[in-house]
Amino acid sequence: MAPKHIRTTDIARLLGVHVNTIRLYEAWGFLPPIPRGTNGYRLYTRMHVEQAKLTQLAARWPYIVADKKLLGDLVRSAANGDLGMAMELAYLYLAHVRVERTLAEAAVEFLERWAAGHLMDTARQKMHIRQAAAHLNVTVDMLRNWERNGLIDVPRDPANGYRLYGSAEFGRLRVIRTLVHAGYSMMAVLQMMRQFDAGKTDNLREALNVPLENSANEYIEVVADRWLTSLVALEERAQATIRQITYMIELTYTG
Repeated sequence: MAPKHIRTTDIARLLGVHVNTIRLYEAWGFLPPIPRGTNGYRLYTRMHVEQAKLTQLAARWPYIVADKKLLGDLVRSAANGDLGMAMELAYLYLAHVRVERTLAEAAVEFLERWAAGHLMDTARQKMHIRQAAAHLNVTVDMLRNWERNGLIDVPRDPANGYRLYGSAEFGRLRVIRTLVHAGYSMMAVLQMMRQFDAGKTDNLREALNVPLENSANEYIEVVADRWLTSLVALEERAQATIRQITYMIELTYTG
């Protein structure tokens, strides 16, 4: 029996996307070659449908930005019939997500230790900004940027007006740097620091997951504003990608 062919609109409706999205998948090489009927219409098969599902799982935003090429290679490998390579890349991406999640969790634990009052730095003498940047192995511009964005208020030397960094500032800066390096957005860190400065230290982990309110009382949110929550969702999607490739391999053998 000849395979039943499926229309572009059918796949788009199934995935909940616009038909142009399916055409973009084709243009990007994310779908296997699509035969055309005598009328010029695309003739999709069941495997095209499953490949489109894989594309939506693996390649749609959000994802870890550094793995954009890896995910593209994963989807193209499957489109070219190399499901073994697609599976290998899917597990590699899963490993990357888990590493990012571990970093995010560790950064929160570092934050909670600091919030509990533990000393976080051995510096005893106060330093000016260039000395402080060298001590923390960051740039002067980074320190100024964090201060300018409200993450820290640095006291000034009454004699000359220069910033003076002491153990309290270094502890706070180490927390800021750890969170930013772990992937949390500056907005998320600012929201958390505002809660800390207000004396609310019981649930700072959750504060990192609350989007910042703007002047119009609307919430501004990006992926990094809910980074740990986003990583949990990305790990679930990576697992779903592996399940989809498994199904496609089985489909190849069973028809």
